[in-house]
Amino acid sequence: MEYTWLSVLPFLIVISMSIWLKNILPGLVVGLIVGSWIVTSNLLTGTSQSVTYIVTTLSDETNIKIIAFLYFFGGLVGMMNISGGIKGFSEWVGRKIKTERGLLGLIWLTLPFTFMMPMFRIMMIGPVVKSLAKKMNVSKKKVGLTMDISTESVIVLLPVATAFVGFMVSLVEGSTRDLNLAMSPYQIFLLSILFNFYAIVMLVIGMVQTLWSKSKDKNVKGDQEQMEEEEHEFHRAGIKKELSLVKAQPWNLIVPVFLLLGLSLFLLWRDGSAKGAQTIFDAFSIADATFVMLLAVFITIILSFIFYIIRRQSLNEILYHFYDGGNQMMEAISLLILIWSLTLSAEELGFSAFISSTLGSFLPAFLTPATIFLLGSLVGYFIGSSWGTWGLFMPLGVSLAVSTGASIPLTVGAVFASGAFGALASPLGDTTITTASIMDLPIVEYARYKLKISVIGGAIAIVFYLVSAFFIV
Repeated sequence: MEYTWLSVLPFLIVISMSIWLKNILPGLVVGLIVGSWIVTSNLLTGTSQSVTYIVTTLSDETNIKIIAFLYFFGGLVGMMNISGGIKGFSEWVGRKIKTERGLLGLIWLTLPFTFMMPMFRIMMIGPVVKSLAKKMNVSKKKVGLTMDISTESVIVLLPVATAFVGFMVSLVEGSTRDLNLAMSPYQIFLLSILFNFYAIVMLVIGMVQTLWSKSKDKNVKGDQEQMEEEEHEFHRAGIKKELSLVKAQPWNLIVPVFLLLGLSLFLLWRDGSAKGAQTIFDAFSIADATFVMLLAVFITIILSFIFYIIRRQSLNEILYHFYDGGNQMMEAISLLILIWSLTLSAEELGFSAFISSTLGSFLPAFLTPATIFLLGSLVGYFIGSSWGTWGLFMPLGVSLAVSTGASIPLTVGAVFASGAFGALASPLGDTTITTASIMDLPIVEYARYKLKISVIGGAIAIVFYLVSAFFIV
């Protein structure tokens, strides 16, 4: 069934339901079922077909690697949580902060140890920086904004060792699978990082704000009082009691993080070199990134488990929190499976052909990345999910790029940028809600505060997309 508007209907259902329900998962289920009904023209057979799409998705070797990576990664984070690593590091550094600039700088300083997942980072450092902000009379909105920018803007720009990488590469792979491109999905992903202009602009804004902050010493309370307030804030943030009472041990975080980073980079280079790459960049481009990331996190889990046992961590607690951390990734895994399945039904309906024959016939190539960024940002703001926005707009963006002749890496970068905008600016985003809760800020008021700066960053990003489209093909 080609060149039909019905191929767009499942995506319209997902977008409208996501905006209405403030959650993307129900819309994905309904969109998948409706798409399957249209494919088969039969309610019972269509429902069966929707399950077939899911089974087909789960039968794909690459997809299983990504699902395993996400679950293992969540398990590793759970192990690091219960070990008290980030808590110990944050407390140690927090006692040395005396100025507003130092406080904002601390937020950036914790990045190498907390970059793996946004919620992990915010929940672990949030109570500490809030306690310091109170003592130093620093604006909690400003502190929260710096924390959110340093989280969302940085994590989406990292090419390895985050929960986002596997998801992002899988979306690129799924959207380009039948295009026979010269570049691999991971290579497209690497290039798209350079074109995530929104994240780059917000990163610059956040760093400038930090450097221009006051450097005058503030009155900071004693260490014991600070420790007591930090424990209280951990409980108010909703973090499990055992996480706030566990003994602080910074090395229990530092060792696994550097293991994961080092193994990811080494295995990427090794796999690429074995396939004939002559340079490091070439090795990263042609390596099987999905398998390498899974292997790296698997080895890290094994070595970290041994490390924790040697340091007398409870075996039962390590295992419990490994499974607990992995289970916390099930929502993301479910989202990914449904997006893959929805894409299968949409392609069977002729989605790519329809986009090429309609929007692709009149949209100029130089407007494609900017248009995708603008539309994706609007939808992302209303649904508050970067992953949901990427899943909805990646097939559309790649199809438009192919039909209009626009640069695929540039357009893919625009898709990822639109999701970053939604996650950072939306009052419905997990980042906004979590930060506002920890910092004791009204969510809507805090979201309005962030929106002003986010719109400025978005406007600058649109200019970059318009200019870049003239020079990048």
